[in-house]
Amino acid sequence: MDAQQEREARATLALAQARFREGDHAGAEALYSAYIRRCACADPAGAAPASPEDLATAYNNRGQIKYFRVDFYEAMDDYTSAIEVQPNFEVPYYNRGLILYRLGYFDDALEDFKKVLDLNPGFQDATWSLKQTMLDKEEKQRRNY
Repeated sequence: MDAQQEREARATLALAQARFREGDHAGAEALYSAYIRRCACADPAGAAPASPEDLATAYNNRGQIKYFRVDFYEAMDDYTSAIEVQPNFEVPYYNRGLILYRLGYFDDALEDFKKVLDLNPGFQDATWSLKQTMLDKEEKQRRNY
């Protein structure tokens, strides 16, 4: 990615972030998608076209928009992509864990919440989610669901 393309990509990401904060989810999703496409096409040789942090944030936030629409499987795909780009970014593990919990995949949710706490032991919502998932898993087993 040359300097001009990098500036344009950063501007696209900044605008996506602004739209996301404003609640313009459709506009933000389109901009995040454009940013992700630009990064994916920037260097076919596989060199990093953008910072992993920015690309992972774009995937995570686009996943959040899909979560708001209740497109859970698409959201999980984006969270997984964020994790692949930046494995030490705890937020997409947490977000994916929430969906897995809601869908009743307690074992998978537990793994994601544990990973969050490995990466960031002070993540209080993950601590609560881990405990609640364990309780609900036990309740499900007790009732033979």
